[in-house]
Amino acid sequence: MENHGRREPEVSRYPEFIVRRARTADVPKIKRLIDIYAPKILLEKNLVTLYESVQEFWVAEREDAIISCGALHVLWSDLGEVRTVAVDPAHKGCGSGRAVVSQLIETARDLGLQRVFVLTFEVKFFSQLGFTEIDGTPVTSEVFTEMRRSYDTGVAEFLDLSYVKPNTLGNTRMLREL
Repeated sequence: MENHGRREPEVSRYPEFIVRRARTADVPKIKRLIDIYAPKILLEKNLVTLYESVQEFWVAEREDAIISCGALHVLWSDLGEVRTVAVDPAHKGCGSGRAVVSQLIETARDLGLQRVFVLTFEVKFFSQLGFTEIDGTPVTSEVFTEMRRSYDTGVAEFLDLSYVKPNTLGNTRMLREL
């Protein structure tokens, strides 16, 4: 297929799948994957929100099927959040979730971030990827005040604001230094 002057996308190849940046055509497949876990494990995401943030997503693909996804959201100059990590239950254990999160960490490094945060039920999984449990919100009071201006629900969860508490019950706050 001709690429009409477009550069080749970044792709990491594994024996059973590839990891690549998400494209707009992937959004309905990403939504179906997220919906498996929403609303109890992941925040529900509507299509417009996913289209607005598609540039944050990486996917693992096997035979034209999206088997894992995850996003990196920049929170501040030195801090990002790994969010919306989902693995198709039929493909759990094949390493695609780990590969996607590893790519998100590499992307964070490329952006110059120094820390990556995750709010998760999957403590063992993220511990194996170098994340450690934390208490509180790892930003200064000045940054906290500025971040409160965000309309993003994920940022409110990061800040542990009271109106999102029902979304975060049982989750563990974890951080990885890069």
